[in-house]
Amino acid sequence: MMRTAEDLLQELTALDESHRIEAKQARKIDRSIMETICAFANEPGLGGGYLLLGVSRDQQDLFTNAYKIEGIDEPDKIQSDLASQCSSVFNRRIRPRVAVETLNGKTVIVVYVPEAAPTEKPIYLENLGLPRGAFRRIGPTDQEGTEDDLIALYAGHQVDSFDAALLPDAEMADIDPSAIDDYRQQRKAINPDAEELAWSDHDLLRALGCARHDNGVLKPTVAGIVLFGTTMALRRCFPMMRIDYIRVPGRQWVENPDHRFDTLEIRAPLFTAIRRATNTVRDELIQSFSLPEGALAREDEPTLPLRVIREAIVNAVMHRSYRIHGAIQIIRYTNRLEIRNPGHSIKAEEQLGEPGSETRNPRIAAVLHEVNIAETKGSGIRAMRELMLAHDLLPPTFESSRRPDQFVATFLFHHFLGPEDLAWLRQLTPEPISDEESRALVFVR
Repeated sequence: MMRTAEDLLQELTALDESHRIEAKQARKIDRSIMETICAFANEPGLGGGYLLLGVSRDQQDLFTNAYKIEGIDEPDKIQSDLASQCSSVFNRRIRPRVAVETLNGKTVIVVYVPEAAPTEKPIYLENLGLPRGAFRRIGPTDQEGTEDDLIALYAGHQVDSFDAALLPDAEMADIDPSAIDDYRQQRKAINPDAEELAWSDHDLLRALGCARHDNGVLKPTVAGIVLFGTTMALRRCFPMMRIDYIRVPGRQWVENPDHRFDTLEIRAPLFTAIRRATNTVRDELIQSFSLPEGALAREDEPTLPLRVIREAIVNAVMHRSYRIHGAIQIIRYTNRLEIRNPGHSIKAEEQLGEPGSETRNPRIAAVLHEVNIAETKGSGIRAMRELMLAHDLLPPTFESSRRPDQFVATFLFHHFLGPEDLAWLRQLTPEPISDEESRALVFVR
């Protein structure tokens, strides 16, 4: 459903700037408006954006995010000009949704520009051509396109995902037989009668989308090397694709310049890498030792629930961008754990935790799903939130960013609203505050 003018204005006033909303005075449909429309249509994963015409930033108010409702004198003419230019100035016709509304007794226009289909991108201003005319939405700004931007915009023309692509310097000798055995053992434990267990290694890899023929020669795909590649092949084909566990002595990235951090680098087929990373984090976070009644040995309990640790690592390796040459970083500070993976979430940030998964690497995700390492239903983030709350810990935070292109999950080693927190909150204000406000204040603290 299309958002209202009042709703859009409230968000602008609260946030000042928005990557999905642009307010413009709009006495006429000028080039600035068309650049914004182009950027909204192009930006991958943005889901389109809104123009609020007849509203402008109050330049005289220097202390608040104030906007002035200017109004539009000739809304019919503005709508007509908008439709005409959207049909003529771009390489493809754009059909925005338009609604005329009233704010404070003045007429304004809401324009929703849908994101173009991947096969229709790039959308560009024909008088500028490519790459300059293919505008992108970078934060709250419209930026002229570059050659690098064209690579991202043309990516949607590929019929298949990147993890199904062949690597020019990879061959079947780069597949580690022990990694295939690892998969077979895990699959057999779940379903001993699975038909693929009887197939040859080559047939199995083809069925999993991890190998395919190229001019009559069977070659591994990106998924094949990531999941089953030898250490040598991983280093050669993906020199920066590893998991780094980094221990930082303090709460900031560089707090002690003489002893910045200790690092453990993990480069292995994905099943092994997930186990090593999970075990490393678990062992590092052991904080309490208990001897339950009747038990003969103590049980070690990490600061964070083990399932949360595993879920977060699996989420990072499954959804990261393998196009980007960069490592997954698991950073342990004294008060939190951060997991950073290359590649923003292709699912809208406000939809994280809701049912339904949008998968960047479908072959890799499918293999992890078959051995019960990962779900493909979009339930992982919701499960992490619920598990943290069930252990009286603050819920994790998730931040998806396009500049830099990464996803960050943060887990605090802090129990939710303990006696010390409640006492601190009472000192701040005598007024009652909500749970959401309490969590936010404790998080910032």
